[in-house]
Amino acid sequence: MVACAPPAPPVPLVAGPEVSVTTVLDGLAKPWDVVEAPDGAILTGERSGRFVVLRPDGSTGEVAADLADLFAAGETGLMGIALSRDFASNRTLFTCQGHQDPGGAGSVTGRLDTSSADGAGRDVRVVSWTVDEGWTRLTRGADVLTGLPVTSTGRHGGCRVFAHPDGTLYIGTGDSTSPTAPQDPASLGGKVLHVNVDGTPAAGNPDPARPVFTLGHRNVQGLALQPGTGRLYGIEQGTRADDEVNLLSAGSNYGYRPDRRPAAYDESVPMTDPDRVPGAVAAVWSSGAPTIATPGGTFLDGAIWGPWAGTLVVTSQQERKLVLLRLADDGLSVTEQAVALEGQFGRLRSVTLASDGALLVTTDNGAADKVLRVMPTS
Repeated sequence: MVACAPPAPPVPLVAGPEVSVTTVLDGLAKPWDVVEAPDGAILTGERSGRFVVLRPDGSTGEVAADLADLFAAGETGLMGIALSRDFASNRTLFTCQGHQDPGGAGSVTGRLDTSSADGAGRDVRVVSWTVDEGWTRLTRGADVLTGLPVTSTGRHGGCRVFAHPDGTLYIGTGDSTSPTAPQDPASLGGKVLHVNVDGTPAAGNPDPARPVFTLGHRNVQGLALQPGTGRLYGIEQGTRADDEVNLLSAGSNYGYRPDRRPAAYDESVPMTDPDRVPGAVAAVWSSGAPTIATPGGTFLDGAIWGPWAGTLVVTSQQERKLVLLRLADDGLSVTEQAVALEGQFGRLRSVTLASDGALLVTTDNGAADKVLRVMPTS
């Protein structure tokens, strides 16, 4: 019998900041992500395939876009959204989305040495768009990256895209319930990828010819950059235990290996398994059991948050709350945690920092969903 490591001491639960909440957009169905543009427009996208905006003049409406090839099933569809760091001049944004060729069936392997156009015609990809100044139409540009794996059910097809201040893109991916994908360096599933905006591998990847930045993940749906440190964190959906927050570093392996049973996706394995994955990097924070389902995160920033500035905020679908995590100075552990919005708005999916320091939060209840603005009351 393999000895288990002793459980980490519980993180103290403290009273969090008092907040006020207003509705920015409503009447939505599973908005997966939300962004705020420099002109003040707030854009979200429904997983089934619709862009909705609050324009700078206060009007709201749908933004037309060609999503004829969208594959939306299970957990896959129109997912992550990120604005180009040069959005003010080029009005470019990026989405993660499921794709299916007309008449396509089956799934693609998502391997770096395999084209997504393999006869099956289905994958997850990162797509570039430009939007007009009136926020009425998105014009599709190039596919930045293709071949992220997905199955016909869409399970674990999650995809978050983060536009780094240096102009590159980080992309968190799901493992598509493949038992080998997380540990396979040639697979795009169960990874954090790092690319330039043209899809070429970014500088600093462990293999300069490949986009893989980290491996050994289950389903990375959140990416967050800590202000002032340059530390990038991944927020990962767990199995029945241990949603995780991981401090990401090039070439690191985070220890998920669901291939213990031959040819079967075995989710009974630990999320981080150093016994079977030597050198696996321990999580900065984990939820324990049962999981709370953590699909998004961002850092509080700005004087309005007072002593809570610099805290990582993680969304929870299952426990229907925001979790605030105060990190240690070295970024490797959590010293305190607090909660907000618990049970008030149902399942919470994405959280984004607005220009004024407020949080933009999307709900994930399937009907009558909203984009919320969350501000401290003092």
